[in-house]
Formats: sequence, structure tokens, C-alpha cells
Amino acid sequence: MEVKIWSDVRCPFCYIGKKKFEAALEKFEHKDKVKVTWKSFQLDPALQTRTDINTLDYFVETKGVTKEQARQMLSGATQMAKETGLDFHLEDSVLANSFKAHKLIQMAKSKDLGNEIEEALFKAHFEASKNIDDPEVLVATAASIGMDEAGVKAMLNSDDFEYEVKQDELEARNIGVRGVPFFVFDDRYAISGAQPAEAFLETLQKTMNP
Repeated sequence: MEVKIWSDVRCPFCYIGKKKFEAALEKFEHKDKVKVTWKSFQLDPALQTRTDINTLDYFVETKGVTKEQARQMLSGATQMAKETGLDFHLEDSVLANSFKAHKLIQMAKSKDLGNEIEEALFKAHFEASKNIDDPEVLVATAASIGMDEAGVKAMLNSDDFEYEVKQDELEARNIGVRGVPFFVFDDRYAISGAQPAEAFLETLQKTMNP
């Protein structure tokens, strides 16, 4: 069985959804038969990376809310993350375009390291407040899962894997994906959002035994 997951590494609910899906997978008796394929999706392709402002101040600036209101907007995701064992620092997360990170994900996928790079990038962005548009951060993150630093550097300085990122996004548009995370089970069933682990487990079982 193949499960395709469209996701953006700057989307908090994508990381939460990943954890809930993994919790379901642990309880699934045929988990060794499940192949997970990560797919690129940019929530805001036009987003400009800004290191002069954190996410909290960006919310205040763009949504016309007070700092307290912005904190409340972020606290829901932080609480949900805590329930899945994640320690988010959303207020401090760097406002970063994710295109280069998606190129790195595509490169990692070609080496069967898709799951590892997704986890490492999510952790870098949401827990360590690192700039996931910074080539140095991306190279170090790739190295942390055993990828070749020189190869990653060369890829980031080229247009390698841009086509793959755009193809994933085109496929998402073609099947009507409006937001992420979006999970597709064997091209038969779909789950949108960070649903409870039980929903993922039920869909895994239904897909395996239609």
C-alpha cells in the first residue's frame, strides 16, 4: 500500500498530522507493507523570507491583531503539538519560503530518506527556530541524516529537483488539494488535515481490506 502525503514544512498541522499518522501506523498490523511517499506543496509560494521579524510579529503586522491576539492564534497549534509530544516555538519560528527545503526533500526522496528529511526539517523549523530557506541550515540538516554535504550544496546552487517540486504541486491541483496535510491511501481514500490517529488507522485498515 502506498500513502502519499502532501505537506509543507512550514505548516504546523503537517507536522502534527505526521505524528498522528505515525501513531496510527504503529498500531497497524500490516505497517511493513506501507510505503510512505512525501509530496511537495507550498502554502504560500510568494512568501518572502524575513529574518528581521518572527512569526508572532508577522501575524501582528499582516493580520492587524494585537500581540495577545496573535499569541492566542498560535497557542491552539502549540497545544495540539504538545498532545502529540512536540515542543513548538511558533512565536519564534523564522518566516521562511520553503521552496529550497522542498528541493532538498525531493533529493532526499531519491535516496530513500524522505521521511528522515521531513522530520529533520520540521524539527529545525518548529522546535529549533531555524531558517529553512538558508542554504547553510539546509546543508547541516541534510548532513544530520547522513546526506552528502557537497552534493546538497551543489543541488541548492542549481535548478536540480525544481521540476519534481512543481510536478507534485501540479498533481495536488489536479486532484483538488486545497490545503495540507493531505493523505491519499492507494489512490482510493483521502484524509485532509491533522485528524485523530484513529481516523488514520481506520483508513489504513479499510484500504488494506476493502
